[in-house]
Amino acid sequence: MNEKNILYSTTNTYVTLNEMGTGTKNVWVVFHGIGYLSRYFLRHFKDLVPEENYIIAPQAPAKYYLSGAYKHLGASWLTRENTVQETQNVFRYLDAVWEAENVPYICNLIVLGFSQGVSIATRWVAHKKLPIYKLILYAGTIPNELKPSDFDFLKTREAQVQIVTGENDTHITQEKLSEEYSKAKILFGGRIEVITFEGGHEVKKEVINRLV
Repeated sequence: MNEKNILYSTTNTYVTLNEMGTGTKNVWVVFHGIGYLSRYFLRHFKDLVPEENYIIAPQAPAKYYLSGAYKHLGASWLTRENTVQETQNVFRYLDAVWEAENVPYICNLIVLGFSQGVSIATRWVAHKKLPIYKLILYAGTIPNELKPSDFDFLKTREAQVQIVTGENDTHITQEKLSEEYSKAKILFGGRIEVITFEGGHEVKKEVINRLV
């Protein structure tokens, strides 16, 4: 049996919230977790001031049914299968989204990843060398292959990194949170802030509002 690769073009969606305008201060690129669709993930950002916040939510490419009822859909960014190759596919898609949106550099760029989305957010920031204002790692883990040199470009900026987790999150134990904090400190230096909230493995609108 021989496994072969083939290159082909594909199409994927993404969704945005609010309108880009002269009053836009913050542009968010937000990566949902496993089991989400981007249009539902955007609901968590509806309480942000619409005139000041423009939100871009890319869509993970691998969609699947969430149960045997074949009713509700979710999606996944990556699996352990062909991770390196699939990561490059995701990068090409995200780069196309970024080019299509043509975000003004005068805006504050906020990149947020939730759960599995943290792995994509950190990898893409390292790949794209974006001039970020803030990187928010919400209830997820940083990929082990990332190195401090991947984020050297941030040393000339005052980019802030926030680690957000629920106090009752069964996916992120206190031990795991300490591990992620140590990993982030090595990668990003002293620009780390840890934020906890009352809740579990979930996105809360009131928490999002605190992060602006």
